[in-house]
Amino acid sequence: VQLQASGGGLVQAGGSLRLSCAASGRTFSSYTMGWFRQALGNEREIIAAITWNGGIIYYADSVKGRFTISRDNAKSTVYLQMNSLKPEDTAVYYCAARSDSFTRGKYDYWGQGTQVTVSS
Repeated sequence: VQLQASGGGLVQAGGSLRLSCAASGRTFSSYTMGWFRQALGNEREIIAAITWNGGIIYYADSVKGRFTISRDNAKSTVYLQMNSLKPEDTAVYYCAARSDSFTRGKYDYWGQGTQVTVSS
């Protein structure tokens, strides 16, 4: 599966952005999808994940209550709605996919990343 992330940009603190990740391939609906981010000088971290039918959703504590992950299997797209953005949310955001129902651990496929910058 190939993944294409979009929707990043520059936003002021307190603002919102919605990231999208479009997938190619016929088996998108069976994949668990995750959003990761990597800030400059930091390791990449998982921030949200959703199983194929939305039955299991994971959020990192740092984004819980502010970010919402969702998916539209008919459009082969996963979204990350980001509200109440903070300067510490500044990072390159990546979407990823894995072919099982676990939300943590190793993902098999990765998109190219989209930059999110939050100004104070």
